[in-house]
Amino acid sequence: AGSQLREIFDKINNLLSGKSVQSGGRTVSVTQHPQGLDFVYYKLAEKFVNQGEEEVASHRDAAFPIAVVASGIWEIHPRVGDLFLAHLHKKCPYSVPFYPALKEGTSMEEYQRMLGYQVKDSKMEEQDHFLKRMSGMIRLYAAIIQLRWPYGNKQGTHPHGLNYGWRWLAQMLNMEPLADVTATLLFDFLEVCGNALMKQYQVQFWKMMLLIREDYFPR
Repeated sequence: AGSQLREIFDKINNLLSGKSVQSGGRTVSVTQHPQGLDFVYYKLAEKFVNQGEEEVASHRDAAFPIAVVASGIWEIHPRVGDLFLAHLHKKCPYSVPFYPALKEGTSMEEYQRMLGYQVKDSKMEEQDHFLKRMSGMIRLYAAIIQLRWPYGNKQGTHPHGLNYGWRWLAQMLNMEPLADVTATLLFDFLEVCGNALMKQYQVQFWKMMLLIREDYFPR
């Protein structure tokens, strides 16, 4: 509900603005420690990405309420946006998009981690679970680039708008597809923000869809 989102947004915004906030039964403020604000920026950005990886991966529609809050916070506190992208790119290199290559001297376990897989006790996670997590993070990213916080003044431009989505799509199609991963992420990305891209780019968007259908799908 909008009222709940406003409450969450205001609490995060107040915390980042140096005001005192109630949390876990006590009052906290970023001014209590010299690195307090830096720490909270870092952890908040990490939490947003984790919500994509966990919450959105399990409940696809959750991308929108989380994204609208993240987008609004990003607009007022740009450092959160920079750190969000850093965490996102590390956990999901396909959001760059980038397919890490295996370099000489890199262990297979380390390489699997670079590809975004969770590795525990030298055992790599199942492919279905991996794709689900990557899908959740891409869906959150696709929702953020098209949504604005509706209660702000909206004077400036979106801090990370649809042009970044268009660039991601173009770069994705310039790379050789990766089995499972490319198809999954293209589908998720287009399902979430394809309509917004179509409205903004119109004929160019349909040309892109034709390219995907006729040239990219067979590959």
